[in-house]
Amino acid sequence: MKKIINLFFIMLISVSIVSAQKPSVEKSIPTDPLVKVGKLKNGLTYYIRQNDKPENKVEFRLVINAGSLLENEKQQGLAHFTEHMAFNGSENFKKNELVNYLQTVGVKFGADLNAYTSFDETVYILPIPTEDPEIFSKGMLVLEDWASGLTMSEDEIDKERGVVLEEYRLGQGANQRMRDEYFPVLFKDSRYSERLPIGKKEVLENFDYSVLKNFYQDWYRPDLMAIIAVGDLDIAEMEKEITKRFGQLKNPKNPKKREVYKVPNHEEVRVSIATDKEANFNQVQIIYKHENFETETLSDLRRELTHQLYNGMLGSRLNELRQSPEPPFLFASTSFSQFVRSKSAYSSFAIAGENGIEKATKVIAEENKRVKEHGFTQAEFERYKKTFLNNYEKQLKEADKTESNRFASEYIRHFLSDSPIPGIKFEYEFYKKEIESVSLDELNQLADQWITDNNLTIIVTGPEKETNKMPTESEILTIFEEVKKSPIAPYEEDELAESFMESIPKAGTIVDSKEISELGVTELLLSNGVKVVLKPTDYKNDEIRMRSFSFGGHNQYEMEDYYSASNASSLVRESGFLNFSSTDISKMLSGKSANVSPFIGGVSEGMSGSASPKDLETMLQMTYLYFTNPRFDEEAFGSYISKNQMLYANLLSSPQNYYSDQFSRILSQDNPRGGGFPKSEDLEKVDFKRAFEIYKERFADASDFTFMFVGNFTVEGIKPLLATYLGSLPNLNRNESWTDLGIEAPEGVVEKEILKGSDPKSYATIYYHGKTDYNPLKNYQLSSLGEVVTNKLIDVLREEKSGVYGVGASAGMVRLPNEKYYFRIAFPCGPENVDDLVATTHDILKDIKANGVTEEDLNKVKQAQLKGLQEDLKQNNYWMNRLYSFYYYNDDLSDFLNSEERIEALTKEDLKKVANEFLNEEQYVQAILLPEEAE
Repeated sequence: MKKIINLFFIMLISVSIVSAQKPSVEKSIPTDPLVKVGKLKNGLTYYIRQNDKPENKVEFRLVINAGSLLENEKQQGLAHFTEHMAFNGSENFKKNELVNYLQTVGVKFGADLNAYTSFDETVYILPIPTEDPEIFSKGMLVLEDWASGLTMSEDEIDKERGVVLEEYRLGQGANQRMRDEYFPVLFKDSRYSERLPIGKKEVLENFDYSVLKNFYQDWYRPDLMAIIAVGDLDIAEMEKEITKRFGQLKNPKNPKKREVYKVPNHEEVRVSIATDKEANFNQVQIIYKHENFETETLSDLRRELTHQLYNGMLGSRLNELRQSPEPPFLFASTSFSQFVRSKSAYSSFAIAGENGIEKATKVIAEENKRVKEHGFTQAEFERYKKTFLNNYEKQLKEADKTESNRFASEYIRHFLSDSPIPGIKFEYEFYKKEIESVSLDELNQLADQWITDNNLTIIVTGPEKETNKMPTESEILTIFEEVKKSPIAPYEEDELAESFMESIPKAGTIVDSKEISELGVTELLLSNGVKVVLKPTDYKNDEIRMRSFSFGGHNQYEMEDYYSASNASSLVRESGFLNFSSTDISKMLSGKSANVSPFIGGVSEGMSGSASPKDLETMLQMTYLYFTNPRFDEEAFGSYISKNQMLYANLLSSPQNYYSDQFSRILSQDNPRGGGFPKSEDLEKVDFKRAFEIYKERFADASDFTFMFVGNFTVEGIKPLLATYLGSLPNLNRNESWTDLGIEAPEGVVEKEILKGSDPKSYATIYYHGKTDYNPLKNYQLSSLGEVVTNKLIDVLREEKSGVYGVGASAGMVRLPNEKYYFRIAFPCGPENVDDLVATTHDILKDIKANGVTEEDLNKVKQAQLKGLQEDLKQNNYWMNRLYSFYYYNDDLSDFLNSEERIEALTKEDLKKVANEFLNEEQYVQAILLPEEAE
């Protein structure tokens, strides 16, 4: 029910809000006229916007400007606990009635209905259907209860302790242990170091009821609240409703001051080095802390423009280094952005391989110095300006097709951090005009402001193992001193070509055309045998999606070629096409929205991509070149191998990764091609020449490929481009199919304990499986049974037993390379509870087989499916997935069309029948993760 905001993500994705030169005009940033922003007399702020995507739905948010920083010593973890109690009893929804009611109207718990608590805020997320006024009114009632009507019954508090403690348990592990070491260094003398939202175990176990209630009474008050409503609504009516329902809320007579807690400045360089036996990666974070700047005027908005340009250009440089023959890191980023509510930071982050921390640290320090001393080049600047404006232009084109939840997120940031909300039309026009006044010199001065001698903290974390040497604090400081003293050359790059292709290929022809009016689809057959499926839509204004497939895949090859074959498409993506490296391709796509990615799977190969309508030809050119002229680059091969060695070296140190790997090996009876995580030594089995031979073999013949296009195009408009770039692809008229390697799950009942890790954490998976004849109706019914079982497990394992934080069931049928079914249940829990919870799960399944499910359980799932289908039918991605499946499996058209009818026809008897058919107590795998100390 919450997402504790992780420091890593704060540093990587927060909105930029800091310094630069100011124009002389100090006009305020306007507010988007399409959003109604107001404040009630009691101080409650509201945001209302009419938006039709998705239709018949409103996205509500209740935002509380209070989080874990406001807890006193006895309340550590209770801001988050309060959030949990919002779903466990209120004035109008007793105990678990709120979740049950919302499920009956199609709102899924967790997926739709959710909330999160962070250091500074608590946010509740509530999507509500709008067709029925009574349902809509009850949605408003939920918001009212959250704001002021939580009952906080003692019984429910005690029950919820177990759930919150399970969430606490989930957060334990290598990352938590290392964070506990470096947070006191990073946030020295700051409240952020001692008020993690999850809190303290001893507090969660023992707090007095009144202490929790006091937090709710102190901080859930109208002057710290915002109501956000975006969706299919009438603005005037919604404003009346908010005024009527929330205008009566009162602030305390003597309200506590809402402190904004600072992160103190410091002159000295701080270093923290933390290791753990279960850590997956070596990581380095380099953080220069800075004060926040207000973003209120147009000059402030222009300043943000300069920051975005700087961040984007430096990000491109680091990505180029990542593609180098001997990459210094697996991933790296550097940007200026908001760090915590009261502080910004210029921060760098990198993931390195074994013994690679010193190199990664040095390279990042050098790149920062390179920008500081030499700045960016004019070519980089011109290129990224195109990328920047293209991104905003794309948002502008999609303005009337933007999802309501995106607007809601903007308004949350405005309420909490005064982030501007002028609207995309104003932003695009403003940035398009102002970007021409930004000079390269102006951008190059930013590094001097951001890369300083004070307020610097360096954090190094990684696996604790003999083969992984970690630097000392003095060695880290020495790296920075040496970089500071050493000369550094300016950035250089080769001149780029103006286009991917000097001449277009000789076009093929369209030899046949067929319309499927029921689907709004047109099928084309090209002269080289390529089949094309077209589905024009208006769901997005600036999007065309592409997917293709041909049967074959890497199962065609013997074991000696497996590693080369399974890595072949990744190697080509790393290398590029013609004489263009992947870095060249990225640069040449500046200002364009187009991408293509080839793949080779077990039973098929193909390509996927997307583009703006204006860049459709670019996407098709890239497709043509990935087919006909893949690039063979030994330097790119070396880079790929190096990065993946970094990735795989310590992956299985994580108990969860180790468990997943072992479970895959059980299901495949330890077949080396049956799944599981790759090992670092497997990369030594990839042969450069053989990998590219296999890639060329897989894409040598386009005659058995089917391409699908969904999005904003016309059939007649796209035909010439298809004939040119797809109709000219090579044609060998091969007749290929898939290969079944005979990888099967073990027969009978397999129960296994997997021992790994030091934390008291377990994970249970129960996996029913077997051979079956694929049947689309039974597949749907089996999948629906999984949804019913998920809700039932939440009710019993979480709400009744307080034994889990999250639990889920999923089910379905697989058709290729052989027909089979699966029904999977998985949940984390405490080792002391695992036997009871597993036994209870089996009892629930046995009860469903014997007695079926209730009408209420059935209707919850049907309503969620109907609501989901209503939204999915207006999504390009949904249509692409459905069409892909339809043509991949050569399905019956009638099965494609009857989704709603199938949902309406689902009965309790159907679910009971498939439960008895597929939940075979004599055919399942059960694997339990236990800590090693439990042995």
